[in-house]
Amino acid sequence: MSDTNQSMTNVTAKVQYQGILERMVFSAVTTLPCCVFLFINVTMLFTLRSKPVFCETSRYVLLYNLLFADTVQMALSQVLYLIAASRLILTYPVCGFLTLLASLTTTISPLALVVMSLERYVAVCYPLRHTTIITIRNTGVAIVVIWALGSLNILTRVLLLLEFPFKDLESLQMKDFCSEVAMLLGPRSNDYDRACTCVLFISAGVAISFSYFGVIIAARSASTDKASARKARNTLLLHLVQLCLILSSTIYSSLLMALSQVLSRLVFVRIQNVLYVCIFIFPRCLSSLIYGIRDQTIRPVLVYHLCCRLSPQTYPLRPKSHLRLQGKLTAL
Repeated sequence: MSDTNQSMTNVTAKVQYQGILERMVFSAVTTLPCCVFLFINVTMLFTLRSKPVFCETSRYVLLYNLLFADTVQMALSQVLYLIAASRLILTYPVCGFLTLLASLTTTISPLALVVMSLERYVAVCYPLRHTTIITIRNTGVAIVVIWALGSLNILTRVLLLLEFPFKDLESLQMKDFCSEVAMLLGPRSNDYDRACTCVLFISAGVAISFSYFGVIIAARSASTDKASARKARNTLLLHLVQLCLILSSTIYSSLLMALSQVLSRLVFVRIQNVLYVCIFIFPRCLSSLIYGIRDQTIRPVLVYHLCCRLSPQTYPLRPKSHLRLQGKLTAL
């Protein structure tokens, strides 16, 4: 434990003694891609509420839920990063609120990927029953269950935080910058965090892998639409990649502590910023890239809104083509 604390101290010191110009440069380097990805995600969220076909199709409702959680997580991560770069020391209640909200959205993402993968599995393996199993009502129930499980996780973390003797502190002001690691104030909180992360991602990995191999087996059947099965298989594979990237964010702090022991300050800070963009920022925009580019129904609408409606002739989903596009919704 002392080695871990010393490593975290080294990391903090290296960030703490950066010059103001250097901190401004690195903050700009991380904020720029974050703002770009936030713009894409927000545009995607608006797109998924712009036409009835998106609001009335389960897969797009599930996608909206995933994008919403990822967008909130991305914004909170960048806020916490800028607070640390600005050397602002928060109080425990404020930091606890921000980190618990970030933890909630982190839990929602893998659970949403599981439900979306199961939806693709049903669409390919049980195409005749897909419309009766995957309904808007059942989708709404699934989303409520996802957020209920995430909220239960947060409630448990709050109860563990209440065990910490805050009354014995001279002040509620934190000694270090705000982060999720800094809010693991006791051994039970740390153990619960590790156990919850392992159970969540192992369960999600098993569920998505089951869906993936189920689609592969179904693709060999003569009665299955080969093109639809192939696209669903590729989508599930991308979901596995997303899950791995989200999982990598849980080892971010440990990786930083290991790198701080072998790298110089300047190299370490540069790598830290690259890892932050790759591990925290990019995975939260992957859903928009996957569906925004590959989905033939979303792509023209998304491009239209990304271009700020400067090309009205490209606006899709006109009344004449609405019914035709509904028939393509099971393919990705």
